[in-house]
Amino acid sequence: MQKNLYMNIQAEKLEIMKMILETDNLSILSLIKKIFKKDTQFDFWNTLPHEQKDEILKGIEEIEKGEIVDYEEFMTKHR
Repeated sequence: MQKNLYMNIQAEKLEIMKMILETDNLSILSLIKKIFKKDTQFDFWNTLPHEQKDEILKGIEEIEKGEIVDYEEFMTKHR
């Protein structure tokens, strides 16, 4: 991560922390808490259809078995 981007993120965090510490508004605090709980509980895997999950797992299994094709080789054959 670039140093400037890292510093900007840290500055944003500090600013948000300051706002949280200064507020006595329970609804704001509840919303912030809900956002963080929702963010950590979301798993895109659970939103995928069964067929897509099967295809992904099949692909992983093929990779683990070494059943892969070099990208450049594949493209050369299909151009």
